[in-house]
Amino acid sequence: MERSSGLSNGREGSEADFSMITLRPLELSDIDDFMVWATDEKVARFCTWEPYASKEEGLNFIKNVVLPHPWFMAICLENRPIGAISVTSNSGNDRCRGELGYVLGSRYWGKGIVTQAVKLMADIIFKERTHLERLEALVDVENVGSQRVLEKAGFQREGVVRKYFILKGRSRDMVMFSLLSTDWQT
Repeated sequence: MERSSGLSNGREGSEADFSMITLRPLELSDIDDFMVWATDEKVARFCTWEPYASKEEGLNFIKNVVLPHPWFMAICLENRPIGAISVTSNSGNDRCRGELGYVLGSRYWGKGIVTQAVKLMADIIFKERTHLERLEALVDVENVGSQRVLEKAGFQREGVVRKYFILKGRSRDMVMFSLLSTDWQT
């Protein structure tokens, strides 16, 4: 199940063509590519996890978390994973919303790749999960790049949730973003 964005990044003449980002399930065979971003301290800075220390740790994560998760996808460039994106569904009274998360190898930052991946995932999720009315994302107030990604992808900044959770030993303020299915234009 590979999905292509077909979106143009508007950067003619750049060293690589980032206009054909695809999403597909992350597999055990992707471990070497996974470890590129999973071991990077810059990437892990705003994530709930610390940089991975071993390939075995990465394989366990893929086996136990990624493979059972129906909406955890690799962000691929030429079919090679350079990051990941997921939507975590809720249940019960919260089933109308899902939480978006993403990560990208630091060498690909600032190229519009995650913005394309977020738009592609929103398109997929709102078409295939018709009961889902809201995608939301919580972003650390200091993670300005990620805030820009969501704004460019059409998410609305709803406000700051103060001292929302503990991240790496410190309580953090988070910015809440949302995209409603009624807002989404394909």
